[in-house]
Amino acid sequence: MRVAVTSEDFATISGHAGRCRRFWVFEADGQGEPVEVARVEVPGALVFHHYQGGEHPLLEARPEAVITQSAGAGFVQRLTAHGIAVHVTGASDPLAAVRALASGEALPPGEAVHQCGCGA
Repeated sequence: MRVAVTSEDFATISGHAGRCRRFWVFEADGQGEPVEVARVEVPGALVFHHYQGGEHPLLEARPEAVITQSAGAGFVQRLTAHGIAVHVTGASDPLAAVRALASGEALPPGEAVHQCGCGA
């Protein structure tokens, strides 16, 4: 399973997925440790808050799921339209979250929609 994690610092899971510019992408099979396959840097004009369709660096990485600490309805709708599941969690450790998701474990709950009002 290919999983992208919102991670502005490539160390912890970040929130506000619609404005996230960095995604850490892993392959995981639920058996061993997740393996990093890419670090995606998104130009400011292509953050999902502004994205209107077409090519996108994260979509080119082909994740099946995204893990984040918060996401608005717009982000969830945009990724769902591309067949990508969005998982919101209160967890901060990317490897532990990817490992749990790949093995079918529930992630600790997080803030389903952030409160800034932007919808992304």
